Amino acid sequence: MRKVFILILIIGISCAAKAQTFELIDRQEIFQAGLSENLRIPIRIRNNTDKAQTYIIKKVSSDLGSTQKGYFCFDKNCHEASVEEITRRLEPRETLTGLYYTIETGLVAGQHNLHFEVVASNAPNEIADHNIIISIDEKQARQLVFRSKDITIHDVYPNPASDQAFVEYEVHNEHVKAKMVIHNILGSPISNYQLPNLETKVKILTDELASGIYFYTLYLDNSGVLTRKLIVRK
Repeated sequence: MRKVFILILIIGISCAAKAQTFELIDRQEIFQAGLSENLRIPIRIRNNTDKAQTYIIKKVSSDLGSTQKGYFCFDKNCHEASVEEITRRLEPRETLTGLYYTIETGLVAGQHNLHFEVVASNAPNEIADHNIIISIDEKQARQLVFRSKDITIHDVYPNPASDQAFVEYEVHNEHVKAKMVIHNILGSPISNYQLPNLETKVKILTDELASGIYFYTLYLDNSGVLTRKLIVRK
C-alpha cells in the first residue's frame, strides 16, 4: 500500500511539474480605453524549462466591432489583422517581452471579449488560456491641471503610458507661444512638443523611452508654468 501511495505521489508531482513548463506572467484581464485610441495588450511568456522551446500564440476568438481592429505586434513590427497565430522561440528560462496584441478602439463604445491560447509546440496538450475583457468608453473628462487667460490644459493620459500618451488643451490667446518639454528624472530635456493654437491635442511619443518616471513642463513664451509627472511602463 505504501509503495502504491509513493507511486501515485510521484505521478502527481510529475504531472504538476509538466503543467509548469511555461506560464503566462503579469497577465491583466480587464482593460479600459477611450474611442480612437490604440490599446496594447502585453502577452508575456516564461519558459520554465532547461531547453529551448517554441510557443504558438493564437487568437481563438474576439467580438470586436466593425470600426475596430486587432493585430499582433512585436516591438514596432505589426502583422496584418488577418494573422491570428504567431510563434516565438524562447531559450531556457527566458521570458518573452515585446509581444502585444494591439486594438484600434474605433468609434463605438462598448465591451468586448478576446480569447487567446498559448501552447508549446512539443506539448500540444499543454495549453494556457488568456481571456480578456476590453471596456471602450466615450470620451471622459480629463483632469484639469492648469487654466489661465492664455491656455487651458488637462492632465496627460493614459498615465502610466506605454507607446504614446496624449494631452488635451485649448489656447485662448493666439499670440502666446505654448510648448511642452519632456524631462527625465534628472531634469535633462528629452523632447519638446509645440502646442499650436489651431489644435486641441498633442501626442507624446513614449515608445522609445525606457520604463520609469518622467516629467512634462508647460511653457508659455519660454516661461515654465506647470510641471507634472509622466510614468512610462512597458
